[in-house]
Amino acid sequence: MWVRTLSVILCSLSIAAVDAVGAPTALAGEAGGVAAAEPTTTTTTKPAAPLHLAPITAKTPNIAYKGPVYEKTATGEVVPYVAPAKVSTTTGTAASNSAGGIAAAPSEPAASDLASGIPSELTTGDGMTSATGPTLRPELLVPGTTARFIDGLAAAPMGVPAVIQEIIWAGNELIGLPYIYGGGHGSFISPGYDCSGTVSFALHGASLLVTPEDSSEFEVWGSHGAGRWVAIFANPGHAYMTVAGLRLDTSPAEDPANLEGPRWRPLRQTNAGFTVRHPLGL
Repeated sequence: MWVRTLSVILCSLSIAAVDAVGAPTALAGEAGGVAAAEPTTTTTTKPAAPLHLAPITAKTPNIAYKGPVYEKTATGEVVPYVAPAKVSTTTGTAASNSAGGIAAAPSEPAASDLASGIPSELTTGDGMTSATGPTLRPELLVPGTTARFIDGLAAAPMGVPAVIQEIIWAGNELIGLPYIYGGGHGSFISPGYDCSGTVSFALHGASLLVTPEDSSEFEVWGSHGAGRWVAIFANPGHAYMTVAGLRLDTSPAEDPANLEGPRWRPLRQTNAGFTVRHPLGL
């Protein structure tokens, strides 16, 4: 009697054990295979691309460039840039251009301009000319993310935001104008510009500034530190800016050309003594 009861109990335990194993495992065994493991999901995270930061210092003042240059036309088309024939600034006569033609000689200043003491066209040491105020220049472009120096003008990189290109092209409008203390502060339009007036005009040209700022105001303008593309350097006595690897400055410091007035220049080796700011997001 006890033996029969024990056999029934053992049989029940065996059935329960089989049920606990589960049908899929049993079926896999009957088919001669191995039960499939649960699939696992592996997530691969790509490393974030490094944040681009335009240089604000350079070990050499050499800014020569020999690569391709393009021009954005009024219709928005990008075409190869053809530099205009240069006028000789040493003899005052026309210089031959590369195609064998002769460039037109500069016209004489108008009598009204002579009376006011401001010639209608100013010829500078590097051959760049400008009228009595900002002058529209070719909207130059170069490949990459670094601005380049082309015949006195800055060529905007193709690989930067449009607002950076607008800053550069606005800065070009001042090339050839003289340094005038306070110039560009009573109005953005002036026959000459001082240091902060130059920075203000370039920022205004990209719709980043509504009213001109002086150098002390630039010490607290915008965001702290250098930006990705733009850095503004200011102290109570001077202000200048770097944009995509070129410096817009009225001071000839560390510039072999040693020309006064608003100009694109090589980056300095150091920017010590200045507060550094930048437009928000740039």
